[in-house]
Amino acid sequence: MGALTPDPQGAAHIAVLLAEVLEGLQVRPGGLYIDGTLGGGGHTEMILARSSLDGVGTQRSMVLGLDADPAAIRRVEERLSGFVAEQRLILVQTPFERMAEVARERGFGAVDGILLDLGLSSFQLGTAERGFAFALEGPLDMRFDPTAGESAADLLNRRSAEEIADILYRYGEEHRSRRIAGVIVQNRPIRTTSQLAALVEKALGGRRGARIHPATQTFQALRIAVNDELGQLERVLPQTLDLLKPSGRLAIISFHSLEDRIVKTWMRDEAQRYQPDPTHPLGGVEREPRIALVTKKPIVPGPEEISQNPRSRSAKLRIAERL
Repeated sequence: MGALTPDPQGAAHIAVLLAEVLEGLQVRPGGLYIDGTLGGGGHTEMILARSSLDGVGTQRSMVLGLDADPAAIRRVEERLSGFVAEQRLILVQTPFERMAEVARERGFGAVDGILLDLGLSSFQLGTAERGFAFALEGPLDMRFDPTAGESAADLLNRRSAEEIADILYRYGEEHRSRRIAGVIVQNRPIRTTSQLAALVEKALGGRRGARIHPATQTFQALRIAVNDELGQLERVLPQTLDLLKPSGRLAIISFHSLEDRIVKTWMRDEAQRYQPDPTHPLGGVEREPRIALVTKKPIVPGPEEISQNPRSRSAKLRIAERL
């Protein structure tokens, strides 16, 4: 399913697992919601549409939309200008690891639902100058916020072969990371996406009929490292529990095993009564669980959604409820 409003430039927005997210968050009129990864605004638009005023005197529902990417904020501000004008949509350009601080500043101290969609937007993948896609010629950037931190090119041109290999193995699960890192270091400086993709192909001996491009894991690893994606995820998860009301819902969509493992482990631990603690004489302590698992197993897209949006095929949605 896709979002309703077309982009002013004519591009289509496809919000992954949209119906499942709306149902999982139990979106209702008068609710307060946080979309920590605004992207194209598809989920946010439907949350606002689903939770519109229902009768005279009903409190307006509101969404706080966060994104580190300034282009995403500008695009959604134009596309959903009606909601912005009504002050039902508050937009802030910031990484989601600042969620609790920003939420309280904007009056979202106790919310009904929080969404994190950890995938890249179609705009990021389809804009050559952002450097996310090896299929498009462009500068090797990969930063969500192009004004902050080091780019992927900076990383590759400054780090040692050992450091690069570690990044590729840790974040891309690339088992031939040392070979790739060696070729990269031998051919520095590296400036463009096509240059890096060609070097990875050279290091691995070409595609050899592979179903995916051999540079896929390398590009994933660099993007995660440049944006500290896993660290940000680990830091924001405890904040969500401090922000959610009792019975508030948390929905998280992940797209690769590293993210999903962090989310799955954290939700499982927070839902347990027994908390392991190696420093305790008995090896752990009992405590009240902070969440209940709404999804015992992740929700994944069906064949119809995958056919309409192939990028959704690796999505996994996990939902929990604050106790």
